[in-house]
Amino acid sequence: MYPIRPLLFLAALFATGSSHADWHYDQQAIMGTEIHLQFWLDDDSKAGEINRAVMDEFRRIDATLSPYKENSELSRVNREAGKGKVTVSPELAEIIDKSLHYSDSTGGAFDITFATVGSLYDFRKGQKADTQTTADLLPAVNYRHIALDKHKHRLAFKNPRTKIDLGGIAKGYSVDRAVAILQSFGVHNASVSAGGDARLLGDKHGKPWLIGIRHPRDKSKNAAVIPLENTAISTSGDYERFFIDSDDHRVHHIFNPATGLPTDTDAGDEDGKQGADQDKLISVSILGPRGFDTDPLSTSVFVLGKHKGLALIEQLDGFEAIVIDADHRMFFSSGLQQ
Repeated sequence: MYPIRPLLFLAALFATGSSHADWHYDQQAIMGTEIHLQFWLDDDSKAGEINRAVMDEFRRIDATLSPYKENSELSRVNREAGKGKVTVSPELAEIIDKSLHYSDSTGGAFDITFATVGSLYDFRKGQKADTQTTADLLPAVNYRHIALDKHKHRLAFKNPRTKIDLGGIAKGYSVDRAVAILQSFGVHNASVSAGGDARLLGDKHGKPWLIGIRHPRDKSKNAAVIPLENTAISTSGDYERFFIDSDDHRVHHIFNPATGLPTDTDAGDEDGKQGADQDKLISVSILGPRGFDTDPLSTSVFVLGKHKGLALIEQLDGFEAIVIDADHRMFFSSGLQQ
């Protein structure tokens, strides 16, 4: 059913030894994922400097926004904001403000306070929060508990148990920052990816970039290959971080804030019927101008489901969606059907 292609990012690797115009490529493990960088430089004498600047920016963002690093700004916020107002950096205030925008516009489908419960899950060890703990903490999962003064850069949590996680927006933000650095060096053709988030600058020197959307149940295949240029694309799927529990149920990292549980992709709803199952998604890809928007939108559409999610994208200028439902059927927003 699906064409067999290499995994997610279909960028060819080129040597960087020439002193003339050339492609330059690097791959490093940062932010808990693989960072891929490829760019064309007319004068490759600055290639090493550009590469370091981009990768250093990813490391800086990781050091600031990681919930796993004790000394990160985000960890400090999670320790202190439930006790009263804390001062945050302009950067963190901007990211939280953008997160709250998408919480409002999606009716809470995107909600960084999912971490209140989500932080208790360990996907490497296959551990999840128990039913009683989830029920006890659920009232603290609500983006309306976040009190942000974006002008004074002050933040507080109205519920002392609330925690936040920026995993649904930080990588999209980081690829935008990487592209801004590349542009500052005069680079016009580049691709940057961080896990499921990618940003393309220009084209592939006369040809479109070919971006693969991974088949959600077979990592050796792609569900689609799309020619793109000058755009961002973010993919959220239930295959990225997950484990199978003792009930043979897929437990993944994309949480439904309304339930405090991973968004259900492989079990029936209370209402039960086939229509409800058909609305469930296992992969969502959003195309748009910036990763800062496509990243939270891919999470939002995943939580909303096929019908509400595609309806949301149809209301937004400049954005398109490709979704795959639980029956492995692919659907496109109207702009991609033309």
